[in-house]
Amino acid sequence: MLMYFFIFAAGCWAGLQNALAGGGSFVTLPVLIFSGLTPLAANITSTVALFPGQVLSGLAGRKLVSDAGELSFKALFILSLIGGAAGAFLLLNTPETVFADLVPWLVLFATGVFTWGNFFKKPGEAQVRLGAFSTGVAQFLIAVYGGYFGGGIGFLMIAALTVAGLPTRNAGATKNVLAGVMNASAVVVFLRAPQLHMLSALALGTGAILGGLAGAWALHRVNEKWLRIAIVILGLALTVGLFLKPFK
Repeated sequence: MLMYFFIFAAGCWAGLQNALAGGGSFVTLPVLIFSGLTPLAANITSTVALFPGQVLSGLAGRKLVSDAGELSFKALFILSLIGGAAGAFLLLNTPETVFADLVPWLVLFATGVFTWGNFFKKPGEAQVRLGAFSTGVAQFLIAVYGGYFGGGIGFLMIAALTVAGLPTRNAGATKNVLAGVMNASAVVVFLRAPQLHMLSALALGTGAILGGLAGAWALHRVNEKWLRIAIVILGLALTVGLFLKPFK
């Protein structure tokens, strides 16, 4: 019961973190692994648990959702759905030892994307506009990655959508909906996976919903800069820990 309380608390923090800055999976993954789940089971359980919060975030900003330059939102929706399912099937057909070896690199990649997007990318830096084909390819690959692992997909989509021509506010709202879409297809696949730990998912998901509601309230009351610094430190610490002691 004590472990489920820690999982619930991790869900609260992840929901709050996702609402404010993103990167909630950096919290849920190590807690689930620490509870005894394998990296593969932890990733599947985390994806299922955080999905309801993503749906709520997408609904909250649906009025700002728009096309991405020359590519319609409908096309982005379909590509996200197909890519998310493809990534989920890829994950389920990846040997657990292979996934355990990939986890440190995936976390490092997601941390790097988050750090670049929040601390080093200058406003207006991306002047080149992606066409419809390039935007579609980028979104499909992000969706495959999202179904497979998911860490950092929000940062990747923000980057791609803004380069495609969306204002930052619209890109943020659009990526929230698309994140829910790609994870919806992954969740459908994962719900039948034997690696899914339903009790952990329920504890984590309940906490994530409450944390997301608290994040919506605190969105304009928390210093985002310090939160983002904390996310980067957490991501680097997790990366180092996974490299020093791979979970197999």
